[in-house]
Amino acid sequence: MFDFTDQVVIVTGGGGNLGSAVVRAFYAANARLVVPDRAADKLPGMFPELANAERHYLAAATDSTQESAMQTLVQATLARFGRIDVLVNTVGGYRAGTPPPETTLDTWDFMLDLNARATFIMNRAVIAPMLAQGRGRIINTLSKSALSATANDVAYSASKSAAARITESMAAAYKDHGINVNAIMPGTIDTPQNREARPQADFSKWVAPEAIAQVILFLASDAASIIHGALIPVYGLS
Repeated sequence: MFDFTDQVVIVTGGGGNLGSAVVRAFYAANARLVVPDRAADKLPGMFPELANAERHYLAAATDSTQESAMQTLVQATLARFGRIDVLVNTVGGYRAGTPPPETTLDTWDFMLDLNARATFIMNRAVIAPMLAQGRGRIINTLSKSALSATANDVAYSASKSAAARITESMAAAYKDHGINVNAIMPGTIDTPQNREARPQADFSKWVAPEAIAQVILFLASDAASIIHGALIPVYGLS
């Protein structure tokens, strides 16, 4: 359905449930893939078709919350491929369970770093090469919680809301330069971890990572060239 032949696509968090589905979807669409992950040692086993392949790059262990690490990743990508066409940010995490007065500053800082700081750093890191080539696509991963909070997820929802504002601001700043910045907002993703945590839930109402990956491919494609700053709900039936 989609063809990304020779386009260079960075998928952060490629070793995660959603990230790995995105990597496989872009691989099927003929993209050149750059896959960083904090636990990079697991990537060759997950993606043997990408390991040691000239068309692809499984990056060394990369901390997406550190600007120097992201700049190194971008420079290595440019040295190898000469361009960056698409950035898909799937890095993120969840830590909640307490009302605001009981939420520790450690949890607050962890969520803001992982979900907002990392988004800001990586979005900013790819802008220079995208501006130089006059084209680029950035897709960030948010959550339903970017729009509203519950009693026990103040740090998580605040971090995802911040990532939404980053997405909108980036889109407004660069939409006249051939760069599209958008985001997807999953509900509950159907993962082994979520099934284990909620064994009594109706899994059929959750959204599969592979289905979300197809939405991301659309946002990275020419068909989405008129979409800027959108926060796309991908909730499934949850």
